[in-house]
Amino acid sequence: MSSNKVMRKLALVLLMSAATQVVAAPVSAANLDSLERMLEAQGQVQLQMQRRLEQMSSDIDELRGNVERNSYDIKKIVERQREIYREVDNLSRQPEKAAPAEEKKEPASTEAYSSNVSENAAYEKAVNLILKDKDYKGATKAFQSFLTTYPDSVYKPNASYWLGQLFFAQNQLADAATNFKVVADTKDSSKRADALLKLGVIAERSNDVATAKTYYQEVVKSYPNSTTAQQAKTALAKLK
Repeated sequence: MSSNKVMRKLALVLLMSAATQVVAAPVSAANLDSLERMLEAQGQVQLQMQRRLEQMSSDIDELRGNVERNSYDIKKIVERQREIYREVDNLSRQPEKAAPAEEKKEPASTEAYSSNVSENAAYEKAVNLILKDKDYKGATKAFQSFLTTYPDSVYKPNASYWLGQLFFAQNQLADAATNFKVVADTKDSSKRADALLKLGVIAERSNDVATAKTYYQEVVKSYPNSTTAQQAKTALAKLK
């Protein structure tokens, strides 16, 4: 092969190589720009996702705090409700202990049975809501409904007494006093002694010492041999 032909081939190769570089250079730059834009867009997406995750984490922490506070509040409410129920349950046993022995021999109109079957059933249902079902809210409504339906019932003093106990346990002293006074005005009620004692306690809590003493003294005078009288004496001693 002559030297001229070799030189021509070499020149052709160099020209082709140069042309390839010239053509390839713009393509590589475009790819680089596109890649940079893709990376930048991906970075923006990742940044947005990070911000959303941070916001979600903050929201979750806030919700967790609310749940914990609500759980604490509910726990306190349940505990208070249980205390009220225990107090009502304990109070429901006091009348039998407090009733003086001599009164059991006397006929008590409040302990008589009504000839009205519906009246008997309504009263028994209300009592069972307390003693059996422990449904004190339901019992309150049941006794109120009973007294509205049967305002002259022979069970009126007893129903009023139970309402007084229910309201007393919930610290609704005005409503409790209203119902206990109905019992106190019924001289032959076996629950009168305890109703008078509760009226004394309510007056004492209301800072009406004179009225409290009057009720306590009435208990001691009318039921001297009862457990309720002993409680009244103790209360009087503290007021001196």
